[in-house]
Amino acid sequence: MAYKDFSGRGKVAVVKTSPATVLEDVGKVMRLAGYQDVIEPSANISLKINISWQVFYPACSTAPWQLDGVIRTLLDDGYDREKIHASQNRTVVVSAYEGEVNNRLKPVLEQHNIGNIHIYEPGIEWMRYEPKEPLLVLDQVYPDGIYIPKYFVGENVIHLPTFKTHVFTTTTGAMKNAFGGLLNEKRHWTHSVIHETLVDLLTIQREIHPGIFAVMDGSVAGDGPGPRAMRPHIKEYLMASADQVAIDSIAQKMMGFDPMQTKYTRLAHEKGLGVANPRDIEVIGEDVEKVNWHFQGKEDTFASRGQKLIYWGPLKPLEKALLRSPIVPWSFLASNLYHNTYWYNRIGRKRVDEFLETDWGKLFLSYPGPAISEQHVSNMPTGEKA
Repeated sequence: MAYKDFSGRGKVAVVKTSPATVLEDVGKVMRLAGYQDVIEPSANISLKINISWQVFYPACSTAPWQLDGVIRTLLDDGYDREKIHASQNRTVVVSAYEGEVNNRLKPVLEQHNIGNIHIYEPGIEWMRYEPKEPLLVLDQVYPDGIYIPKYFVGENVIHLPTFKTHVFTTTTGAMKNAFGGLLNEKRHWTHSVIHETLVDLLTIQREIHPGIFAVMDGSVAGDGPGPRAMRPHIKEYLMASADQVAIDSIAQKMMGFDPMQTKYTRLAHEKGLGVANPRDIEVIGEDVEKVNWHFQGKEDTFASRGQKLIYWGPLKPLEKALLRSPIVPWSFLASNLYHNTYWYNRIGRKRVDEFLETDWGKLFLSYPGPAISEQHVSNMPTGEKA
């Protein structure tokens, strides 16, 4: 495979940070990881923002200082502002328009005069893509063709994930950050084969992007039933890498998981898309060899337990009827009511209030945005067709 060898393969930079130094530390970790060897200056640069929840919740979505630091670093190093833009996707349960405001990301883009593309808006052309390399599952999930945003082809991409666990994939990071951007509105069809899907998406990325890079924020890390109902822990780490498999693997190891036992990183390793075995990864900067946070990646919420019964349990024969029919929006509404109304108000809001009393919380509040009590949150599905 042509993409087995690439600049930065098996190399991950790790830096300890603080609220006072985080913007400079983002630049430090990017340069340690050799991002300028990967991000081609002549091509556009897509900053792939991650909004896992439209409300602010620590460790859940791209942090404003994470986005701020990446943009400042690019501009300081001479990259053309006109070639840089954010890419944002909605999901069936999360509005990126609400999320970019509540998570205080939109003001960062406006401050730096950086373009902001919402992938699902009219005028954004999606094209049928024929992968050059064999795929594991996507051509079977979408027998009528795999469609991707046309403008992604030929662009660099910088992923902006956070350290957190996930109810379906144990952890989520750089590899899963492509899930929202590269798949069409029916991407929930892939949940039963989510690990293989992430590998296929990285295969496609290696074919369409001249440069792929990730900057992962671990100022706060999320443990438990992520990406929404997590327990936030202040950890003060930043990571960066051109190897999406390696950065996810070191994050997994720090969280207390074996990346060779996590299916999506192991499969990507076996396919030559990156390095998952920590023994073969060069970690530059902070020594994290003995870091183990003992996070729990197998916890579920009420909503995820029901989904797992459909994807991998006794309701599997009903998957198409339950998830590919006119009744689907009701399941999305139920998920939103559970997370946005019940869980957030009963459990999450207290955790947010406690976080806002910390130095990291005060840094978050220093960015413009609505008061937490004034966050706009819709419980209705965002409009994606089932």
